[in-house]
Amino acid sequence: MTDARDVPDTLTDNRFKRRSFLASAAVAAATPVAAAGAAQAAELPADGPPIAPGPGSGTVGRLLAVPQEARGVAWIRDSLQAAVALELATIPPYLCAWWSIKDRRSEAARLIRRIVGDEMFHLGLVCNLLVAVGGRPRVRDAAPDYPGPLPGGVRADVTVYLAGLSKAFVRDVMMAIEEPEAPLAQRLDNSLSVGVFYSELQRAFRSVDPELSTRGQLSKHIGSDVLRPVANLDDVEWAMEMIKEQGEGTASSPSDTFEDDHPAHYYAFGEIYHGRRLRKDRGRWRFTGAPVPFPETRPMARVPEGGWHRPPEHVRRLLHRFDANFHAVLSSLERAWDGGGHRALGAAVHAMHGLETPAVELMEIERPDDPGTYGPEFRPFPDRRAL
Repeated sequence: MTDARDVPDTLTDNRFKRRSFLASAAVAAATPVAAAGAAQAAELPADGPPIAPGPGSGTVGRLLAVPQEARGVAWIRDSLQAAVALELATIPPYLCAWWSIKDRRSEAARLIRRIVGDEMFHLGLVCNLLVAVGGRPRVRDAAPDYPGPLPGGVRADVTVYLAGLSKAFVRDVMMAIEEPEAPLAQRLDNSLSVGVFYSELQRAFRSVDPELSTRGQLSKHIGSDVLRPVANLDDVEWAMEMIKEQGEGTASSPSDTFEDDHPAHYYAFGEIYHGRRLRKDRGRWRFTGAPVPFPETRPMARVPEGGWHRPPEHVRRLLHRFDANFHAVLSSLERAWDGGGHRALGAAVHAMHGLETPAVELMEIERPDDPGTYGPEFRPFPDRRAL
C-alpha cells in the first residue's frame, strides 16, 4: 500500500514544477481526507464526449451535461459565472484560518496568506475572462452561505464551513476543496473537481473560439501574480492552467511547466496538516522535510447554520461592522468589472483591509455557553442583522 505521505517522483530537478509533479501526485498523495480515498483514474480522451454528472450535481453538473456541440458563447458565460462563485467561496474560509493564527510570521501563516492571494488572483482571472466574452460578473449574487456546499455542485461531498485553523479544518475544508483528481476523471460518487470543470471550459473556448474583447478588463499586481487582460486563446489557456495548477494541479507534459518554488494549494495545506515540508526522499516525494509547526491560534468555533445564536450586543456590533465591509468589498468588485475600473477595484481592496480588525476582535471574544470564540459570518447583506 502506498504511504499516505508519498508522492512518486517524476521531476528532473529539485524545483516544484507543477505539471510534472502533480501529474504523478494526484492520486498517490492520498491524505486522511475522507473524500480523497474515492479518487479513481478514469481518463477521458481529449476528443471524447462531455462528462456526464450524476443526479444532484448542481449548476456545474448541468452545464457539463450539455453536449459539446451545444456549448456556445452563452454556455461559456454561464460557466464563467459559476467559476466566479466557486473562486469567491474559497476566500472566506481561508481568511478565517489565516486571521486565527496569532503569529503571522509562522510558516503556516505565510503558506495560507500566499494561497489567499492566489485565490484573489483566480477571481480576477475569471472576471476578466467573463468580460472578454461579453459578460459581466455578478459578484454579489455569487456570495455563498456558510456552512454549505461549494457552489455549482463541485466537490458535492464537501461541506465548507467557517472556523479557526485546526487540524480538522485543514483536512475537512481546506484540503478537501483543493483535492486533486486523476486527469479528467470522475470520482466514484460522480462528484466533480475544480480541475475537471476548468478543463471543460478550456475545451469549450478552443471549440468556439469566441471573439475576445479587452475593453473593461483589469490589470493589477495581486501578491506575486500579475492580473492582465485576456486578448487571445493563448491567454485563455494560460489563465485556466494557472487556476488549475495553483490549486489542485493537473496532469500534462513534464516539459510544459510553470516554474516556481511553491507546491499547489492541496500540497501546501498538506504540509500544514502533516507538520512537515515535502521533500525528495529515496526517489519519492514525502511529507518528511523541515518541520512546519502547527501555530498557536485563536479558537474560533465553527459558525453554525444561520449564524451565531443571540450574540451579545458588542458581538452584534462587530458582526455588523464586518458584514458592512464585506458588502462593500463585493459591491466594489462587481462595479470594477462593470465600468468602474481601477478606482472601484481600489475601493474593494481598501474595504477588504477593513475586514481583519473586526474579525480578529470577534475571535478573541469567548462564547458564554460553548467552547471557543466568535468569528465573522461573511454575510454580504448587513441589514440581515439590523441594529
